Amino acid sequence: MKTNFRNYLALLIVGILVSACSSNKRSSTTGWDYNDSDNGGFEYVEYFEQETGPGLVLVEGGSFSMGRTEQDVLYEWNSIPRRVTVSSFYMDETEVRNVDYREYLYWLKRVFLDYPEVHHNALPDTLVWRSKLAWNEPYVELYLRHPSYQEYPVVGVTWGQANDYCAWRTNRVNEWILIREGLLLKNPNQQAEDNFDTDAYLAGQYEGAMKSPGIPDLDPNNEYRKVRMEDGILLPRYRLPTEAEWEFAALGLIGNSIDERVYNRRLFPWNGHYIRNDGEKHRGTIMANHVRGRGDYMGTAGALNDNADVTAPVDSYWPNDYGLYCMAGNVNEWVMDVYRPLSFQDDDEFRPFRGNVYQTQERDEEGLIYEKDSLGKIMWRDVGETDILGNPHTDEAFNRRNYNQADNINYMDGDYNSSLAFSDPDKSATHTSSGMYDQGKPQDGKRGGIGMTSMINDNARVYKGGSWHDRTYWLSPGTRRYLDEKQRQADLGFRCAMVRVGSPVGF
Repeated sequence: MKTNFRNYLALLIVGILVSACSSNKRSSTTGWDYNDSDNGGFEYVEYFEQETGPGLVLVEGGSFSMGRTEQDVLYEWNSIPRRVTVSSFYMDETEVRNVDYREYLYWLKRVFLDYPEVHHNALPDTLVWRSKLAWNEPYVELYLRHPSYQEYPVVGVTWGQANDYCAWRTNRVNEWILIREGLLLKNPNQQAEDNFDTDAYLAGQYEGAMKSPGIPDLDPNNEYRKVRMEDGILLPRYRLPTEAEWEFAALGLIGNSIDERVYNRRLFPWNGHYIRNDGEKHRGTIMANHVRGRGDYMGTAGALNDNADVTAPVDSYWPNDYGLYCMAGNVNEWVMDVYRPLSFQDDDEFRPFRGNVYQTQERDEEGLIYEKDSLGKIMWRDVGETDILGNPHTDEAFNRRNYNQADNINYMDGDYNSSLAFSDPDKSATHTSSGMYDQGKPQDGKRGGIGMTSMINDNARVYKGGSWHDRTYWLSPGTRRYLDEKQRQADLGFRCAMVRVGSPVGF
């Protein structure tokens, strides 16, 4: 059920106004009434349900067999089946479209007028369409910009650019929610760092143009206050899905089970081991946009099998049982995880993910200290001494086991000594490599040398799903590939996800 937050806010304000006379909630710990300014004003929010963000679909979580269901024809042994549990979460109904990404680019160009590099760094690489022995120049010139392709998935985007888009989307959606609830005025003239940022707003650093003084504050020392996370009005962050979440959502086993018995283990996001529709009305129609065979990208004229030479509109074909489109074919999709061939042996059974980065928040006598980058995004300042690799070495850090084994800071294999950073003399390299692949000698006293390195490093990110450019084998959700996070492809896009808070099934 989608909550109407305008009604919710009205009820909250009414409850606050009458709280001086009566209170419906009382602390079972102290006996004091909640929501009573005479008692100090501690607020208890009657929270009903998380609002479904624009474009999202609820994916009810559960246990499933994660890993390869198709024959391992490459003999990589990098996705052996294992049972894991995924919490409920939200996921985009479709892949991010060209028009969605152009909206993002337009906003960056308008807001960061004095910093054109911000817009430039977000641009997809349209040259991914080029091939030495193919005439693809029309896609180079037209695919991103022409309205004929605006409902098609954006491609040529790096993993980092996809994450930046998710951050931008989070801020724009939360800004829209505050405007919708009458707490913020529209401000089309935002410039540079003076733009709405959710973290900055929650930290009290964004003033903006307030439409009203704010929410009545039950603290007897204040009259009004801004929205807090405790109010449940602002949404959690948009982000890329984890590999486990993506695979779970693609399989859509919610429509393939009775009680807790999965009666047909799927090779694809649909039942059966074939790629054609077996329904009476659409029998024989291709279920996903992919390459049927050598040189056959769309079939024969007059009877095109998937009706798409390259990509197709993001809502093409049939959605799976979660209502998600193109979870097989069309374009591959970035996920959050760092690639390791043996992740199936190392990952947790609950909410498996590889790629955590943990940071320490610095505090002073006035609370948290924040720093903003040129985008207006809050950055946390690390504390304590660091070693040569820049890893925090404070007693507080060492007391946290999960901090010391953050998978994306040279601890990808759980072994610090075999995961030393690969650094070049001018410190410009961003790639790291496992020590077993680094055969060079230390340079200028630095750890690691200039020698043979592995492509499987901290910057190798997983992508999944198969595409218009792939054979049927890659349409199986259990297959996995990886690519450096700074690289792009003409068959690689993404979609966003969001955490589900509270009940996994809703009310």
